[in-house]
Amino acid sequence: MAAVAYTADLKSLDELSARELYDLLRMRVDVFVVEQNCPYPELDGKDIDALHLRLMDGDELIGSTRLLKPYSVEHPVKIGRVVVSPAHRGKRLGEALMKESIAACEKFFPANSIALSAQAHLRRFYESFGFVKTSEEYLEDGIPHIDMVRQLATQPA
Repeated sequence: MAAVAYTADLKSLDELSARELYDLLRMRVDVFVVEQNCPYPELDGKDIDALHLRLMDGDELIGSTRLLKPYSVEHPVKIGRVVVSPAHRGKRLGEALMKESIAACEKFFPANSIALSAQAHLRRFYESFGFVKTSEEYLEDGIPHIDMVRQLATQPA
């Protein structure tokens, strides 16, 4: 399937319109709660201070991530809630999401490493972006996960 032309934007929660927030939360619930059959607290309080990266095809939300700001320079910025619309899978949007998310992290938090909690079956995908496994496998909401970190280019791996 051919790649989709998209635009990316990065907004705080307060910058999202009510419709944009609805679309974002609906996609996350449709995928993480319904499709993956994983009841968990999607509204966890972390969206309030996060940056929300969205991939858009015109007015349609086709993918998003959540960037959690680091507590300090010693702590990593965290990429989470990586999701592609089911209607747009197979178009390499996961790669686009990660490239855009890493670029945003490096732009706004240049002194911080980048961390994520990956579903274990996606380890190789995240390794292709320079992430390295930093934990043993664990269950999060019934799904096997691993912690991964991408160091700064100037830091030893």
